[in-house]
Amino acid sequence: MVKKIVFLLVILVGAGQLAFAKVSRAEKKALIDLYESTNGLHWVKKWNLDEAVEGWHGVTVEDNHVVAINLFRNNLMGPLPESISSLKYLKVLNLAFNHITGEIPENIVALENLEVLKLEMNRIKGEIPVEIGRLKNLQELTAFNNFIEGRIPGSIGEISQLRTLNLSSNMLRGEIPSSIGKLTKLERLGLFENTLFGEIPAEMGQLSMLKELVLSNNGLGGSIPAEFGQLASLEILQLQNNAFDSFKGLEQMDQNQFLVFDYDKKDDKLEFRDVDFSRTRMADTKFEDDEIDE
Repeated sequence: MVKKIVFLLVILVGAGQLAFAKVSRAEKKALIDLYESTNGLHWVKKWNLDEAVEGWHGVTVEDNHVVAINLFRNNLMGPLPESISSLKYLKVLNLAFNHITGEIPENIVALENLEVLKLEMNRIKGEIPVEIGRLKNLQELTAFNNFIEGRIPGSIGEISQLRTLNLSSNMLRGEIPSSIGKLTKLERLGLFENTLFGEIPAEMGQLSMLKELVLSNNGLGGSIPAEFGQLASLEILQLQNNAFDSFKGLEQMDQNQFLVFDYDKKDDKLEFRDVDFSRTRMADTKFEDDEIDE
């Protein structure tokens, strides 16, 4: 009888341990690395590393795996650890509005289940990983207001599910890659305030779902592509403070579609047909995170 009781206790204790062992060692280590690398002791909402992972602020666990990290405006300071690539099941990584430094780890492209990557309003430098196109499931990529430099990788056109891409207010240079025209589900594209130059690729006319296009404050030149006339869903278009030779391509567009429309009025011969300015407003380009701090 005593042996049966002891055996039963062993089973119950073992079951209890399994109930709390919901996250693999590799995933838990990656979280601890993130905590330590970004000065977790000074976070607004800290983690108690002695508690179960699913109780840590901003961490969502499903089916024994970490699927979301939401540490928006939580005073993270320091670089992202390389081990973040161990979070293979991660779908959401929101680290916006912090003080993150260093570069975007190149192996972040291993997070192939990632759907949302928000890094805006930090102090990140370096370049966008060349193989960013491996993030096939990504729907939202926002990294505005950082110190990211270099060129926009051509592989970005491989992120076929992308709906929002905002890389504004960085130090990006070079031409806009024509591969962006392959992002046929893209609804919002912000490249405001970089040092981009060259002509806008005609392939951008293929972005039939695009609602917002902000290219202001760069060094873009040449003519506005006539293919812009195909952007039937566009509601916000901002092109001011560039070096365009001509805005004639805009005449191919239905100007009544715009809610916001800004451009440099350098071409006196430009004539907009049937513009209803009662519903079109000129606006400054501003970027704000729509998430409310808890």
